[in-house]
Amino acid sequence: MKKTLNVTWLGEQRYVGLNPTGQQLLIDNSPLKIGVSPMDALLGALATCTAVDVVDIMAKRRTPLATYRIEVEGERAETHPKRYTRITVRHIGSGEGVSAEALHKAALLSHEKYCSVAASLNSEIHVEASVE
Repeated sequence: MKKTLNVTWLGEQRYVGLNPTGQQLLIDNSPLKIGVSPMDALLGALATCTAVDVVDIMAKRRTPLATYRIEVEGERAETHPKRYTRITVRHIGSGEGVSAEALHKAALLSHEKYCSVAASLNSEIHVEASVE
């Protein structure tokens, strides 16, 4: 299955991504920062990908989350390309019947099996660049 996103430069260091169904993603590396930076978008993609899984897993186990948030922190290399060398994802949730152990199991299941963003970050991805 292919996914596409067309990214258009808006000036300065601001870009908008548009997917085939019309949703937009504003990426902004300019000093004003009206959107998120590319690296913040990567952290956000990981956090929301795993959040979708965890919320679903907990609901299927009949212990739905009443509150839930993810704190994600990335450590970057000092030299270019300044990639993330470590990412820490903290799942914080509560609800009736929700135990720390159950939330931990759901988070592990997401990170190890279901979250496509986590799997992409853990693998070697062949990136091909072309110019037109």
